[in-house]
Amino acid sequence: MRLESTAFTNEGPIPSEYTCEGDNVSPPLHWSEAPTDTQSFVLVVDDPDAPDPTHPERPWTHWLLYNLPSTTTKLGRDVRFLPQGTLEGMNDWHRVGYGGPCPPMGRHRYLFKLYALDTLLRDLNDPNKAVLQHAILGHVIGEALLIGTYEKSGKRQTRSRGH
Repeated sequence: MRLESTAFTNEGPIPSEYTCEGDNVSPPLHWSEAPTDTQSFVLVVDDPDAPDPTHPERPWTHWLLYNLPSTTTKLGRDVRFLPQGTLEGMNDWHRVGYGGPCPPMGRHRYLFKLYALDTLLRDLNDPNKAVLQHAILGHVIGEALLIGTYEKSGKRQTRSRGH
């Protein structure tokens, strides 16, 4: 599988408009080459470098989507209306939805992980990442990774504490 964005290249910098220093909106994503027996997709976006890339303590979850329909191949910039049937999980700010990069120090990596599943998941009632990862065990038939990086410039007041 392939996962890409028109906003940034793999291992490249994420533009500030997708972060707490900008509009804090989700970047456009598109994917291809999913297995033919895919029933749904899961998207997990997290920061493995939180809070300090030289001494990371734990990954910080920025966005969780599941039950993306198998016919879906993209999410637009600042997605406000998810494809029908898509459910969201709880990010580490204890809310559903996208929370952009907002590292407290240093340049962090942001992992956009897309999983193709051989099933639709039941409604997990706003799961956190651990619950969602447990639910997909044994159902992942394909995966793709897109990595972006971000370091705050300090030019704009941030909207949220973050990672």
